[in-house]
Amino acid sequence: MPIIEFKNVSHNGILHNISGSFRESRITTFVGPSGAGKTTCLKMINGLLSPDAGEVLYRGRDIFDYDIGKLRKTISMAFQSSPMIHGTVYDNLNLPCEVHGEVLSEERAAELLEMVDMDASFLKRPVREISGGERSRVALARTFVHRPEVLLLDEITSSLDYVLVRDIERLVMRLQSEKRVTVIWITHDLEQARRVSHDMWFLRKGELLEYGPAEFIDQSDHPEIRAFSKGEH
Repeated sequence: MPIIEFKNVSHNGILHNISGSFRESRITTFVGPSGAGKTTCLKMINGLLSPDAGEVLYRGRDIFDYDIGKLRKTISMAFQSSPMIHGTVYDNLNLPCEVHGEVLSEERAAELLEMVDMDASFLKRPVREISGGERSRVALARTFVHRPEVLLLDEITSSLDYVLVRDIERLVMRLQSEKRVTVIWITHDLEQARRVSHDMWFLRKGELLEYGPAEFIDQSDHPEIRAFSKGEH
């Protein structure tokens, strides 16, 4: 059984009858031109949006059959540009706990930073004093607060330079392998998708044209996918 499945999903004129699945403990990237519906799909997976028609299933059950608060502990999301609240690194790591009326222990916070190759001395640092690459690491650490099974990543490297992009890619790939999480990652960069993906979904104008093992992006006979893979879109 796939860990997540879309069944005939349509939404607000943005998505059109999408059916496809995601395999567990793999990295799947969403690729395709701007405006294809990639972010809309991502938001449906943890209940930020709901379909007008069809179903999004998590482990065989409609996601709205779950308690949404609990679901969002299991399916965690990191947004573009690593948005942070005012305060310290600890305050930002504690945010997912605060939302649920919980408190993150400093010991657990230090463990989360260690996961992303940062040490506990950062906990008391104001986020305004850390670099863009460090903010990206903190944002990634924050997604692991509740030990999720699924990570949703929305263009998390789009504001970084090439060296930092590669660092974050390696970090995500290592954490995915070590923690056996399922990663679903929107990227506008096809070369990045080729580097990190086990699987891909290709969307265009709200339609899922093809999905499966990542190799299809360079082997497909579909004219739209062939044009995209050659940089013609």
